[in-house]
Amino acid sequence: MEEFIVVEQSKTPDGKAFINAAVNFVRPTYIKVNTDIQLKFDDRIQVDEEKNVIKDGQKIGALMQTKTDADIIISTEYDIKYTGGYSVDGKKIYIDRDFPKQLSIGDKTIDCLASIGLHHELVEKWLIDDTYTYPYAHKIATMVERAYVESQGVTWDEYSKEVNKNLSIVSSKKAERSPVDLDMSPYVYDRDIGVISEIRKSQLE
Repeated sequence: MEEFIVVEQSKTPDGKAFINAAVNFVRPTYIKVNTDIQLKFDDRIQVDEEKNVIKDGQKIGALMQTKTDADIIISTEYDIKYTGGYSVDGKKIYIDRDFPKQLSIGDKTIDCLASIGLHHELVEKWLIDDTYTYPYAHKIATMVERAYVESQGVTWDEYSKEVNKNLSIVSSKKAERSPVDLDMSPYVYDRDIGVISEIRKSQLE
């Protein structure tokens, strides 16, 4: 059974049950489940083939909704401020065209289209579309990205050092070509007027 990490919980309208949001970092997956018991952040749950939600070997609820990376397109054709982003409709993930598609760290290789694209940007977009704030969505996405990276045998500090080095290079260049359907949520939240203006201009050229 796949394991998911609970990231949020709310009560059903009648107050008799709970609706939980949870993510899986092995293959990026976002689910909503209905449970009879109250869960907390970072609890581990499983979903079986019959869509039953399991915790500690006991059935506690049922699967309501699932989102996966199936049919998601990753584009590396554009200039993307902050390195990664996503389309407004969530069907495309963007990685800056000059950011390395792979990072060599020691004797390991990390696929950045997976770590940044699917395990961070896609998860972040799912949460934003589910009305979570950008800071919270970014926090959870970073947690999922870290879990994935560490599952590949690379420490978060080693990975972050390489990412930040390349992020600095990407951030210092001018955006000359940005996708017209880029979701501007991160830039709006940061009130980065200069970057927003730069992106808007490059979308028209």
